[in-house]
This record gives sequence, structure tokens and C-alpha cells, in this order.
Amino acid sequence: MKVPFLDLKAQYATIRDELRSAVDEVLESQRFILGPQVAALEQDVARFCHVPYAVGVASGTDALLLSLKALGVGQGDGVVTVPFTFFATAGAIANLGARPIFVDIEDASFNMDPKALELLLEQGCSAGPSSRRAYLQSRATVKAVIVVQLFGQCADMDAVLRIAGRHSIPVVEDSCQAIGARFRDKPAGSMGALGCFSFFPSKNLGGAGDGGMVVSGDKDLSDRVRLLRTHGAQPQYFHKIVGFNSRLDEIQAAILRVKLRYLERWSKARQKIAGEYKRKFQAADLLDRIALPEVLPNRVHVFHQFVIRCQRRDELRSFLSERGIETEIYYPVPLHEQECFRYLGYQPSDFPQAHAASRQALALPIYPELTGEQIDCIVSTIAELLAG
Repeated sequence: MKVPFLDLKAQYATIRDELRSAVDEVLESQRFILGPQVAALEQDVARFCHVPYAVGVASGTDALLLSLKALGVGQGDGVVTVPFTFFATAGAIANLGARPIFVDIEDASFNMDPKALELLLEQGCSAGPSSRRAYLQSRATVKAVIVVQLFGQCADMDAVLRIAGRHSIPVVEDSCQAIGARFRDKPAGSMGALGCFSFFPSKNLGGAGDGGMVVSGDKDLSDRVRLLRTHGAQPQYFHKIVGFNSRLDEIQAAILRVKLRYLERWSKARQKIAGEYKRKFQAADLLDRIALPEVLPNRVHVFHQFVIRCQRRDELRSFLSERGIETEIYYPVPLHEQECFRYLGYQPSDFPQAHAASRQALALPIYPELTGEQIDCIVSTIAELLAG
């Protein structure tokens, strides 16, 4: 049986008429940039995240970039984040002339280890000697922390916010993979100074192209992001600051408004599928050969990805591919080992958890339309290789 890693056609088939009607409404209006659909989506997302402000931008990457810019991050500043995440997290830092400063992840969650953050901010080191040396040589003043809510689960936000707050450092939530996730009943994106979302098509709430959103409880920061997204102009053609062209378009907003109505239902379906995976892997007696994703205390996990860990990861992926089952590796090279970040001076051994995850993590198919028969096929095929 062939099992695609993601099947957006199956999702589209269930809401085709609603999506086409929403797009037709925009086409009939002939308003395509920052019109009523964007304004309405901003209100919808703000309400969903329990915050007063939301600003639509061109992508999740831009959401991060504009958030940092709104906080005053610039040339020579330091921003702390993790090396095990999508490139955009650190890319946004570097594109402002700032310096990514990495701390390791937790083994159980793939998210920022608060103890490593505390060690960095208190003692100037987060891992081995070369990590300490790289940080001290940078002479960068830490202006922000970006905490990533990876694969659909929040980091330990109590600890991260407490540690950063002790040093008066604002926290940006990279919740690009975690819309709908919660920590102590607080929605992802609502806990830091600013929260960032991506609407890339493969996300739990995905558009028909790129799109992003910044949410916040801070009016001044939200106004700053809103100004930055339109070249710093207010009113039009009168530029207060040098900004960017980063606007969410009306067609994307219209599509996302339709899909947002289904997001909680889709999240519950993902959670149910994750539970089925767990039961079936247990029944196949595979839990001594693979590690399943953990849902940590005080979290609601929305399973943007279902990432297992396996010592024979590459062999397993090839075996599944040969039998028509698609998987993905998130992420094969941690950021501190990327060629473009060699100038930071880190060594692979500086962040052992991130290094290990890059060699063991394998994402299996998970989406609301995944069937029980497909899950059975995936589990039995994995058992075929690993059992015995």
C-alpha cells in the first residue's frame, strides 16, 4: 500500500465548495492586499489565541523577522534559540545582522532545555568548552530568546519565561508548527512578548501559498509589526521607519478563515491518530526499538508531526520508501553544524541532544484523513524490519 507523507488533496475534497466560494468572493471584490479578509482573519486568530492583537504577514519566516525587528534586535546583538529547528528560526536572526546563540534541546520533547538556557544566561556557557568560547568571543548582548514549539508541542514555558524574565530578556514564541497547542491551558503564541505562526500549506492550518501571523498582548509591539510590514509607512507614502514588504494577501486570508473553522476538529483527529500509532506500536512490541513522541505534563500536543526516534533511522526510511510509505527527516543537519553558521565557532559535540536527534528522528505520516488501514500498514512494515 502506498501511503503519502501528506495528502492535501484529501483535505481539499472535504471543504472544496467552501474554499471556492471564499476565493470567488475575493475575486469578485478585486481587493487583494490588506483588505477585509485579512482584517477578519487577524481578529479570528487573535480570538483563537486569546490575545488582543494579530498582524498578518507574508510568511512564518517574516513573522519571526518582524518580531525581532520590533523588539529592536539588530547588528551585533545576540538572540538565543535552539539548533534543532527549521532554518528560518536562526535565519531571521542572522538576516538582521544579529548572532544566533544556541542552547541544546531536551531529549523527550525536542524543545529548548530550560536548564541549558539558564546555564547560558547565568554562566555564559550552554554545553562544552567550544560552546562557551563561541559565546564569549561573540561579545553579543542577548536581546531576545526565541523558544520553538517544535512538531506541535510547547516547550516548558514557565521555566523559559522565568529564566528570561530574570534577565529582562523578551521571549518570542516560534509557534509556526504549533497553532492550537497549549501549555497550562494557554494557547501557543500567547505567552511570550510576541508569537509567530506560519500558514505554509503543510502546516496544521495551511493556506494555498505562503502566509504568516504575529500575535501579541502588547499594543506597542503589535503596532510596530504592523508598521514594519508595509515599508514603515503611516499613512501611505509617509515613512516613519525603514520597513519591509510583508503583507498577507486577501486570497490566503479567505482560505485560512475557512480552514480555521475546522482546525480544532483536525487537531483532535491528529491526536486520535497519534494514540492509534502508540497502541499499535505497543501491540507490535516495538517500543524497545523505537521511541515514540511524548506528550509532556501540562501540554496539549497538536501533532504537526509524529516523530519517532530509531537507531536504524536511515535503514528504516529506505525500507519504508521501497514499500511506498513516505517519511521525512526533520532535521538531518542541526543548525550549529550548517555550513553557513560555521563562523559561529560551534562544534557538533557542543549540543549532543540536537546532534543525536538529527541522526535518529523520523517523521511518519500524520494528517486528519490518514486511515486506520494506512496506520496498520505503516506499523506492520516497520515491524517487518525491526521485530525479532
